[in-house]
Amino acid sequence: MGQTKIGDVSFWYADIGLPYPRACLAGDATADVALIGAGYTGLWAAYYLKRANPGLDVLVIEKDFAGFGASGRNGGWLSGGFAWNHRRYLEGSSEHAVRAMVEAMGGTVDEVIRVAGAEGIEADIQRTDELLVATNPAQLARMRAEIAERRHWGEEERVHEIGAEELSGRIHIPGALGAMVVGNVARIQPAKLVRGLARAVDRLGVRLVEGTAVIGYEKGLVTTDRGLVRAPVILRCTEGFTAGLPGHGREWLPLNSAQIVTEPLPREVWDRIGWEGQEIVGDMANAYCYCQRTREGRIAVGGRGVPYRFGSALDVNGAPDAETIRRLEAILRRHFPAAAGARIDHAWCGVLGVPRDWCATVGLDPATGLGWAGGYVGVGVSTANLAGRTLADLVLGRDSDLVHLPWVNRRVKAWEGEPFRWLGVQGMYALLSAADRREARPGAGPSRLAALGNWLTGRS
Repeated sequence: MGQTKIGDVSFWYADIGLPYPRACLAGDATADVALIGAGYTGLWAAYYLKRANPGLDVLVIEKDFAGFGASGRNGGWLSGGFAWNHRRYLEGSSEHAVRAMVEAMGGTVDEVIRVAGAEGIEADIQRTDELLVATNPAQLARMRAEIAERRHWGEEERVHEIGAEELSGRIHIPGALGAMVVGNVARIQPAKLVRGLARAVDRLGVRLVEGTAVIGYEKGLVTTDRGLVRAPVILRCTEGFTAGLPGHGREWLPLNSAQIVTEPLPREVWDRIGWEGQEIVGDMANAYCYCQRTREGRIAVGGRGVPYRFGSALDVNGAPDAETIRRLEAILRRHFPAAAGARIDHAWCGVLGVPRDWCATVGLDPATGLGWAGGYVGVGVSTANLAGRTLADLVLGRDSDLVHLPWVNRRVKAWEGEPFRWLGVQGMYALLSAADRREARPGAGPSRLAALGNWLTGRS
């Protein structure tokens, strides 16, 4: 039995190897557009900018290597999902505009797959369905409310319910009462996608520098540890790492998420589990999980674990704590008991960006040339593509449908200072976990503790 590898960025990089580092910034430089951060958002924005205007001088500045953050650590769900509160976007907007945003999000799945095909990006892409499973009556009630909500906002053709018998024909999860099925999603290997995207922007002539830390930025100027970059347009694409930039410590909270992955499972185990459709799988628990069956027949299981570190601190090279690993192993045993004896080959973690109202934004201030995108709250694989296209249209001054979506130029208040935000997030997840324990009791309905927990941080 081998030991579990801890951290080392993620399993996805253990699968393909860490990238060969690109050169750092070689002193002072200029550009037409400078992007801070070489994750999905920055790379997609650079890609669409260069595609639209090959003569544009685009520079992407990355502290570590392209895809070091959530882009190379996530659960591999290309979902096109709208994970935010529809009614918050309705403030100052219209139902038509919110539905347009839902539709645009759904279209990201086809767009990412289209570009991957055009650019020769092999990322273990498997078109499939998303299954969100209910394992008790409270979860079933929450699932049905979610289906009704999503149908109201335009996903009538995409979302439906299946019962326990139909679900068991697709995947066996003990105690499952049914599931919400979301169509037109895909499973991916996220590090392969971000590495392929980085190579694509290289080929287009984007300058991508790594090992270059941004110390600060302002109108027309990015200050790094390797030199100054002058550019009329500067786009911040740092998502969960935003709190590390001077002056942005309370803008988006870096919420921790972690995963484990098993060894490849033998055929007899898969015969007991099913899962031949390779759906992306989660549950309707308040403290939910996210899972995938990988290319080589492993199970990857993700969840929040220890959700937030005091002072917006980050992990060290993706290393989770022992308690988080224990919780994820418990989810594996509960949902996939046939795999309970499997070796855990790797455990890792990363951060995602959370705005104070839990709703993503993208924007550009024409007066300063400063733009941003992020706050994806865990659905960044698909959302970053829409954000990148929107940033490109904003920079290029296009009057497209994208620049009129209700998340564009939307500002929210900052998070509270410490210790209040730490107490709020810890309290929220403690209440969500307590709600799940109560709802697991025979005959229990939805727990009010979940609503109280979400209220603590403005999640709902």
